[in-house]
Amino acid sequence: MIDADFPLDLFMIGVIFGVAAFVWAGWAQERPPKGVVWRIVLAVISLGGAALAGISVPAAVQSWPGPTAMVVGSPAFIVYVVVFWLEVIAIILLAIWATRRKRKDLIAPIVLAVVGIHFIPLAWVFGQPILVVTGVVVTVIAVVVARASERAAARSFWCGLLGAAFCWLSAPCARRSGSGRWPGREGSAGPRRSSAAARRSQRPSPRVARSSSRGSTRS
Repeated sequence: MIDADFPLDLFMIGVIFGVAAFVWAGWAQERPPKGVVWRIVLAVISLGGAALAGISVPAAVQSWPGPTAMVVGSPAFIVYVVVFWLEVIAIILLAIWATRRKRKDLIAPIVLAVVGIHFIPLAWVFGQPILVVTGVVVTVIAVVVARASERAAARSFWCGLLGAAFCWLSAPCARRSGSGRWPGREGSAGPRRSSAAARRSQRPSPRVARSSSRGSTRS
């Protein structure tokens, strides 16, 4: 579900998810349930998201010269740009529609749903099937929250809490997967692959080995 061949992409996903957790947890502070506990939970998630983003940035910078699934000018890059702008336009138009219908309570679920849907094509862009799971889960959360009651808390709270929590839990997975292929780390797949290739190149082929054994037998 997670392709570790592109550590730079995984570190960048960790940064994006960390920032998303920080932003969604902040939006969830709009009208949480009564009590201090929920605000503390949201503060912890928000700070955790910021910390994950901060930790992932240096790793992304260090792995910047490495390979990436999204090369500028490639079909994947073009799809990424198109999906990004479609996401922005959809959020703006749907937010205007909700405001005119006097349903500002639906803006948070709408934004969360659009963000979730946009993750699905990005799974192909980054070559990470796990983004399909992320997109489906986030979209389902948005749909459920949009149909839920606002008596206990605002819909933005539930979107922020669940969306931030999911991003908060997903970001370390991406970062750990990227760390496994981080150039310079002991045990990374790159050195293992090169050392294995070197061993294969030094190892005589079966035909050469059989010829040598026959020659020694005849002598």
